[in-house]
Amino acid sequence: MISNNSKTAIKAVIFLCSQFESESKSSIKEVAAYINANEHTVAKILQQLVKNEIINSVKGPSGGFFISTKQQALPIISIVQAIEGAKVFKNCGLGLSKCSAQHPCPIHNDYKLARDIVEDLFKSKKVIDLCSPVNEGIAYLID
Repeated sequence: MISNNSKTAIKAVIFLCSQFESESKSSIKEVAAYINANEHTVAKILQQLVKNEIINSVKGPSGGFFISTKQQALPIISIVQAIEGAKVFKNCGLGLSKCSAQHPCPIHNDYKLARDIVEDLFKSKKVIDLCSPVNEGIAYLID
């Protein structure tokens, strides 16, 4: 339902959130290594997240990426929308451009239910909600 880039973005933001208490800034290399992702992909994603004010960055030798208290309270859907756009939870399950209630694809009604459940989950869960279980060691970001 969501792209691999959105999944990588969510994991990267959760990682940055997990670093909040130490007040350290993380490099692209550190983020990529921790979430087991390609550095080039992570660099592009982090730039997009900074542009959309999901995370922050500081340039220079002591620079890097970090997250603020206010950003920790953002819903997960804001990360997905920053990567994929606002219509991500409106797309057809089969990829048809004109799928609607009046012109449905074969899975329209069932897919809409599932899509709405995921959208509600992403609206209700905040970054900090997903960070806490990782910090506590009861949830993981990699295999």
